[in-house]
Amino acid sequence: MSRLYLVLLWHMHQPEYRDPATGEYLLPWTRLHALKDYYGMVALLEEFPDVHATFNLTPVLLHQVKSYAAGEFREGLYELVFRPAAQLTREEQVQLLGRTFVGSEHLLGRSARFRDLRDRVRAAPSPEQAAPQLSLQDWIDIQVLSQLIWMDEYFLTEDPLVKALTAKGRNFTEADKQRLQAKEIELLGCVIPAYRDAALQGRVELSTTPMYHPILPLLIDSNVAREANPHARLPRTRFAYPDDARTQLERALRFHAELFGFPPNGIWPAEGSVSEAVAELVAGFGVRWLASDEGILARSLSASGQAYAPEHRYQPYRLETPKGPIHFIFRDHQLSDLIGFVYSKVSPADAAADLHRRIRQAGEPVLASGRNALVALILDGENPWEYYPKNGRPFLREFYRRLSADPTIAAVTVSEALAQWKDPPRLQRLVPGSWINANFDIWIGHPEDHRAWELLSAARAFYAERAGSGRASPEQLEDAYEALLVAESSDWCWWFGPEHQSFQDADFDILFRKYVSQVYRALDADPPDELTVPIKRLPVRTIRHDPTGYIRPVIDGEVTNYFEWLGAGLYAADRRSGALHTQRFYLKELYYGFDQDNFYLRVDLFPDVVREMGEFELRVLIKTAQELRLHVTVEKGAVVAPEMFRNGDPFPTNGSNRLAVELGKVLELRVAHELVATTAAEPMKLNVSFWGASLPLDVLPAEGWLEIELGEEAFAWRGV
Repeated sequence: MSRLYLVLLWHMHQPEYRDPATGEYLLPWTRLHALKDYYGMVALLEEFPDVHATFNLTPVLLHQVKSYAAGEFREGLYELVFRPAAQLTREEQVQLLGRTFVGSEHLLGRSARFRDLRDRVRAAPSPEQAAPQLSLQDWIDIQVLSQLIWMDEYFLTEDPLVKALTAKGRNFTEADKQRLQAKEIELLGCVIPAYRDAALQGRVELSTTPMYHPILPLLIDSNVAREANPHARLPRTRFAYPDDARTQLERALRFHAELFGFPPNGIWPAEGSVSEAVAELVAGFGVRWLASDEGILARSLSASGQAYAPEHRYQPYRLETPKGPIHFIFRDHQLSDLIGFVYSKVSPADAAADLHRRIRQAGEPVLASGRNALVALILDGENPWEYYPKNGRPFLREFYRRLSADPTIAAVTVSEALAQWKDPPRLQRLVPGSWINANFDIWIGHPEDHRAWELLSAARAFYAERAGSGRASPEQLEDAYEALLVAESSDWCWWFGPEHQSFQDADFDILFRKYVSQVYRALDADPPDELTVPIKRLPVRTIRHDPTGYIRPVIDGEVTNYFEWLGAGLYAADRRSGALHTQRFYLKELYYGFDQDNFYLRVDLFPDVVREMGEFELRVLIKTAQELRLHVTVEKGAVVAPEMFRNGDPFPTNGSNRLAVELGKVLELRVAHELVATTAAEPMKLNVSFWGASLPLDVLPAEGWLEIELGEEAFAWRGV
């Protein structure tokens, strides 16, 4: 008798949030989703033994969960949340306000007290103005409640401490906070064992994704994007490193087997991205199945001359490759998206009933022909739930209850479903593409994507050159290669271009550039200056005044008097609000100007930068007909002998009065006119960047260059 087999594949993933230089987590989402989603999603199935599911757990996610569970981590928000409230500085208070009231109304509304605090903060013109209005008790409550709202429903009702704190609701103490801190580590340690146990009991199947979630077809050959979309615009430099694709896959399979004690049978490739080259690579490792989107199936059947009908998606397929066969399942796009984007707006009972009905209807034409039907729902397993009442648990519980009571539907794992097809139909072709529009445009089709790929390609070529030269140790090469693999993640280009935006675009941008920079840093090379310039174009309010006359400041690192820089040009950017509030900045303002013989620059840093950083480097680029580069290293608040480069070549400065640099409350710099080759035909361009641990941390202007028109007030600089 024919039967409908339902595959539920929940994809769990977070990108690498750790700073490559410090190891600190710059964003908290792995920890917070581990508390709110990862444990509860698998624990819920214990109530429904007849409902089996597949969980795709990415290695980069699991590696981070492991470090959190072991307590071996540093994370800025975590430290702010669990610091004694009385010890928070005003700047830390502002950071806390900017980072804790983030989430859906359902999430923030889990606590009436937290919602009230949120409304009070939002009523103020800015977090800076809201902070002084809050009492010490307000701050403690913000700290505790910002964690409780991220707890899974299971913990809220079953864990004694979490339940008690939730019931208390307000007026928490520092002791409450300490107990919650210890509880978080305990709960984080439950995640991986819960999945391992469920898999060993046969209730779930665990699949994986290549190590750092790369788009494998693009790693193998970026030109495949044009095969998926003939009109795609691609980067100038072709990226074709199939060995990297192999490494990403091999390391993922090894990590999974070491962590869980058994290898995965299947793979959900990042973003459902497949190609025939990927299928061959995966088959060569003995993996049994791959999954993608129905759009790929439709195009693949059409490419081989077969008419596509909707019911074709409701069966598995087999693809023969030079490395052996591999099975495919294809997600029902509409049904998957209903869970991800629609049902959160409907009552849980109505949503579950509608989904159950649609699944039955989807399989009816296939079942009527006497064949088994396979309906695959594949989607993000963590992000949708904060938009549902009670984190989606009432919806899932009612949906699972309906499945358990329906004898015509078997909710099974992917491998259990494939066992029902002894001879699935064969795919003659597999066209390349992803689950979004069956192409790769999201990750490589926009000029911002192009710039990211160009930076990645340059770093990859540099790595290959150093690896072949014998000038790097095995340890250096491994460190650099690991950074490359992280930089190959799909997550960075997801946020470049116009398709997706978040309040953390700047954070993802700088993380990507840090990992690309780490490739050079690991090989004892200076990262290119272009890595200081953000890829994502974000609106930033700037103040810009051109010079109005000659200036002659004293180069002593101090603002000697009010008139010293009067007449100078000014560039300042308001970057501590809006979408940029989670990122730390170091460069505050630039003042610049001339006299007949010298160019002057003053760099104002944000307070405490010199004290907190200890050692850092400022790089000043002056571009005219030639390029003049100044590297100013600061150690323990003092300038070490600056380095100068002209057109890339070292240029001596010792014993010369042509360059002067001093650091006090500000950094002041003087460069002799003769070192800067200016002409009347083109403007002078200026860029100042801030580096820590050989990684780019900040830049002014963010868009790359400050163009300084050489007007009448600078006639001596205009050349002849």
